[in-house]
Amino acid sequence: MTPSAPAYRRLGVEERRSQLLEAALGLFAHHVPEDVSLDDVAEAAGVSRPLVYRYFPGGKQQLYEAALRSAADELEQCFDEPRDGPLLVRLSRALDRYLAFVDQHDAGFSALLQGGSVVETSRTTAIVDGVRRAAAEHILSHLGAAEPGLRLRMTVRMWITAVEAASLIWLDEGRQPAVEELRDWLVEQFAAALTVTANRDPQTASLVTALAADG
Repeated sequence: MTPSAPAYRRLGVEERRSQLLEAALGLFAHHVPEDVSLDDVAEAAGVSRPLVYRYFPGGKQQLYEAALRSAADELEQCFDEPRDGPLLVRLSRALDRYLAFVDQHDAGFSALLQGGSVVETSRTTAIVDGVRRAAAEHILSHLGAAEPGLRLRMTVRMWITAVEAASLIWLDEGRQPAVEELRDWLVEQFAAALTVTANRDPQTASLVTALAADG
């Protein structure tokens, strides 16, 4: 007796779109964008190629941008940390989530930050920059800086760039050192960067004093 095929379940529009984005993200996580085709996405999602086009009529470019936006939303949420405990402890928790994302999306993360993809556009660049700006806003908010000055803003943005660079090197070096050590090292670099800026900026100096009292 031939076993019956599993019942087909028709998905709603948003549910189907989410399924396709999840399949695309899974592929972009481990392959650079130019190595992923619509046929690959269709196969990973268990659907036909025309169905992928139905939801993303702009083809691979539209699908890539949508997947990138979905990944960017997840990255932004990494820094959306509750205001519980000392600042550096909060930062450690945020970095745990960030580095977990890097670990799970290694090839895609590298392609995203290093650029050079054939599907890179001004829109994809803006999406990536939006993640950086959102991360900076979260950190400045946790610092309690209602009107952060230029030097403080630059310090935070430079540190975020350092985190990205360290993450890429960490992947290149076979995920060494251990992720917990990398996290602690990055937190220490953040504290050190604030201390250096404090020598030139009274606003940052007052924040460093407050952080020392915060423990």
